[in-house]
Amino acid sequence: MPLPRLGTRSVRFRTPAAPLVVLVGVLALAVAGTLLAVLAAGGRPGRAAGDGPRRIPVEVSPSRCGRGWTRPEPGVQTFDLHNTSGTAAEVYLEDPATKEVFGEVEGIGPGTTRQLTVRLGTGTYAFACVPDDADAVTGPRVHVTGGRRGPGAAPVTQHDLIPPALAYQKWVGAGLDDVVRLTARLRSAIDGGDLAAARSAWLPAHLRYERLGAAYDAFGDADARINGTDAGLPDGVRDRDFTGFHRIEYGLWHGEPAARLRAPAAALVRAVTGLRDGWAATRMDPAGLGLRAHEILEDTVQFELTGRTDYGSGSGLATARADLDGTRAVLSRLRPLLTTRYAGLPGLDEDMERARRTLDGFRHGARWTPLGDLTRAQRERTDAAVGGLVERLASVATLCDPRRTV
Repeated sequence: MPLPRLGTRSVRFRTPAAPLVVLVGVLALAVAGTLLAVLAAGGRPGRAAGDGPRRIPVEVSPSRCGRGWTRPEPGVQTFDLHNTSGTAAEVYLEDPATKEVFGEVEGIGPGTTRQLTVRLGTGTYAFACVPDDADAVTGPRVHVTGGRRGPGAAPVTQHDLIPPALAYQKWVGAGLDDVVRLTARLRSAIDGGDLAAARSAWLPAHLRYERLGAAYDAFGDADARINGTDAGLPDGVRDRDFTGFHRIEYGLWHGEPAARLRAPAAALVRAVTGLRDGWAATRMDPAGLGLRAHEILEDTVQFELTGRTDYGSGSGLATARADLDGTRAVLSRLRPLLTTRYAGLPGLDEDMERARRTLDGFRHGARWTPLGDLTRAQRERTDAAVGGLVERLASVATLCDPRRTV
């Protein structure tokens, strides 16, 4: 992932394909646990024949989609998907009757070959080839007898994601009301010269904003003004474009007088108020909701748990906990879609609870243990809990990526 620039940690939210590209390269974007099926069978994607999965060449093109699969067998199989057309294409292996997807590969370029590894069992299968800017085509049906097939998932469409996106957007609107109220309290303390009260007011306001993490992309440039860092700014923390929560955090914990913080506090209140007032006219992209659930905690690992966004308050673990709440808010809206599609949902719930318990262990009333005070064992336990959750959430991003259906 590229590091954030222009003084904002959320620039990366504007490149929603990035995490999926990683998934494609690692496991050919296999859906809903296919990789687990491969590993359980002792194989791995891309492994040569011998002690690995059987390799089957399959053609990808509008006129010959799925051609080459002539001897279907049960068990773990690796398909070499060769694109003989002149345009890039996506390929799904699906049940042609139910449209349940057992594996997919995105972005197979013209003349290139990509691999897809799945576990096949009794059932009927067909490859669906989806060229860029052309109609999808379904290949010949293939019947497999014997064995237990790997997990599949019904495809999610853009239409499926509209209700959860609307529900989430409404929730964000209520959250912005809270952010405006809490930042006004922070400004009042600074205007009154009570920096102790300002330090107490800073964290609740910042955490309330952090919980809205899946909406950052829709916030646009306002997010840089509200929650930007000094990354990429020529004068660092002294740069005039260093604004928002972290600018005030730096001043409050580095001995700046109230007089120097009044203008940044007023600017922060204006920014969050403007964002709140214009939110009703904003439209979030429903297609990005599942990806955001993954990116919130991916950012947490990259920024909060490394201390890169700590400007003196020592609140990285508190922010990580708020990010966990933000992830839970997204998942609660996506749950109706995931319940029938994601076999790993109970495990995801367990990992969410494990991460919650781990982070809550560092809270002491209104105080949180600074990241730098953790023992090595505590750091490893925290990184493992949140990092494992990020891996789980990659499956949510994949499953909720809208697919074109034939």
